[in-house]
Amino acid sequence: MGDTILYSTGCPKCKVLKTKLDSKGIKYTEVNDVEEMLRLGIDTVPVLFHNNTRMEFKEAVDWTNNQ
Repeated sequence: MGDTILYSTGCPKCKVLKTKLDSKGIKYTEVNDVEEMLRLGIDTVPVLFHNNTRMEFKEAVDWTNNQ
């Protein structure tokens, strides 16, 4: 399946994406370190990285739905 990382602050959209990932059985690492997010240029969450592909919320939900 590859490496999947969820950058999240626990916001409502983050919770929606986490629920979708969990319901599909997709294994991921959750990162809540805001300083790390800022270093990576992430200024809105959630952001999902899968195999080094960055996805914002809508794209991440679409990707998850298709797994």
